[in-house]
Amino acid sequence: MKTPVRSLALLALLASLSVPLLRSEPGQPPSPQPPPRQDSDRPKKKRDQAGSNADNYTLAQAMSDNAQLHTIAFNGLAFLTGDFGASTFIPPGKVCDFFGFQYMRDIDAAAKGHNPVFLNRVAGNVLQTLTAEQTGWFTALAVEQVPQLESLAAMRLPLIQAFHLNAEGKLPPGSAGLNRAAVIEYVGNIFALDAELSLRRAEVMGKVAASLTAEQKAYFAKMKFGDFTTWPEVDADSLKDRPGRGQPKLFGVACMTYASEFFSWYAGSEKADVYFCPERHGTYFGGFYMKDMPAMGKKNYDISTSVTGDSGEAFLESVLTPAQRREVTATVEKQRAALKEVVTVRTALSRELRKALTGGQPDRAKVLALGRRYGELDGEMSWYYATSFAAVNKTLTADQRAALVKLRNLDGYVSAPYYLYSDAVKTPKPVTGAEALFFSPDKKS
Repeated sequence: MKTPVRSLALLALLASLSVPLLRSEPGQPPSPQPPPRQDSDRPKKKRDQAGSNADNYTLAQAMSDNAQLHTIAFNGLAFLTGDFGASTFIPPGKVCDFFGFQYMRDIDAAAKGHNPVFLNRVAGNVLQTLTAEQTGWFTALAVEQVPQLESLAAMRLPLIQAFHLNAEGKLPPGSAGLNRAAVIEYVGNIFALDAELSLRRAEVMGKVAASLTAEQKAYFAKMKFGDFTTWPEVDADSLKDRPGRGQPKLFGVACMTYASEFFSWYAGSEKADVYFCPERHGTYFGGFYMKDMPAMGKKNYDISTSVTGDSGEAFLESVLTPAQRREVTATVEKQRAALKEVVTVRTALSRELRKALTGGQPDRAKVLALGRRYGELDGEMSWYYATSFAAVNKTLTADQRAALVKLRNLDGYVSAPYYLYSDAVKTPKPVTGAEALFFSPDKKS
């Protein structure tokens, strides 16, 4: 397996961008000092008020050492107490996420961004306002993309299985362990498909934006980006002509996602598109299952914004030994360069996609190349996490394992064999291909 090589064209594109990663003085490199605390880093009382101030959610804060460390630790807790099925769970909104929705929900003034009613209401307003022809474009896109979305989710399965096999010491005979280059290349392929789906989404949403009437624009103008309280109480599920009604679950989810992201993209900005939360990367370890499962099936449930930080901190400080803790904390420095490059790549990708919102045509080759590079960076960071968690797993005592299960706090929850996004697959097909992500017996390094 060859190590992925960046193309000269992509390097030139990235080098041409002037993207400030963190605030710094003119002429100086980005400052490494940690910014104000965010989500997992803020004291609990301040965290509960986070939605009232957009300054609490920035890229600098998401990239801070504490936010990254506690999120990685949270994933470590989920991975070491969970199973393959739990690790495959991921909300559909965590893919193709270049349209500002994550930022809009994180900065929500009403702090409703992490409640299921948030998406339902914004999608309901969009679907109620658009014409049948306009919503029909979303429906047609879902017809096109649902099989591709299923393929995207299925591509994650061998990777996740490889991570679990590695942590359990169940390597292919004669193998020396996870092949870093193979993991990087594999995740690059996943994100290349993600970018292709994002491009089509941008093209269709740009078509909808170009067709808006004056009345429709006026309606959306009254809906403030990042303020749930300004959105009329429209329940998408109550709309008789809601796209996706009567179709398979993923079809309906896709239509709701297009509608909600249309508003966040149309009313948002490049800043919103580029933003990511600390949980955006390394989504293969069960953190979303552990955090979101209590909200599943509940229409009005506020997911705590502090659970990631609190549980991650407790995992590190209350259960692990100093040596085990160092295995996890070391990942923050190891991933630093990759995490910074993620911002450059996301910025270039978001700018290219945003051309579709202003009547232009994104460059497909650039979008796919940037998506692949993004995946390579995510794969590199995920490899660090997987090898770190595996090292910790080898040294856990029975008492530590019991303490971790208690900290997991999901008594009574049993995961499905695996999930396609958040939908349980009860009659799974065998997962194959994980062995390709390990070193072959004749390749030890």
